[in-house]
Amino acid sequence: MWADPNLRDFHKRLRRIEKARARGFGFEAPGTLGRSARWGRRNPLKTLLVRLIVLVGLAFLTKGALYFHVGAETYDARVAGLAAGTGFDPMAAQVMAADPVTKTIAALLAQVFPQAA
Repeated sequence: MWADPNLRDFHKRLRRIEKARARGFGFEAPGTLGRSARWGRRNPLKTLLVRLIVLVGLAFLTKGALYFHVGAETYDARVAGLAAGTGFDPMAAQVMAADPVTKTIAALLAQVFPQAA
């Protein structure tokens, strides 16, 4: 039908693309990850663990920033005020107590922002 072999290859490629699209695949260049790529399932336990580590890290970063911003004396006075409270306040005081990680983060922030100290 077609005398040119390149034209025959071209139409053959078009038929393959049309069949693939009919099966729900999109056109993608070789070597790229697209909609038709097969993704592995994520491990939910690993995802939970990573999220928990990030959450704890952000909590320590927040505590360190507060400790740096208000100063050691004011921070300790406010935590002591929480400890004297009722209900959940004593538990919050234990969580918010200045620990070595919090003090280290505050010291690092003092090095980064020396004029704010």
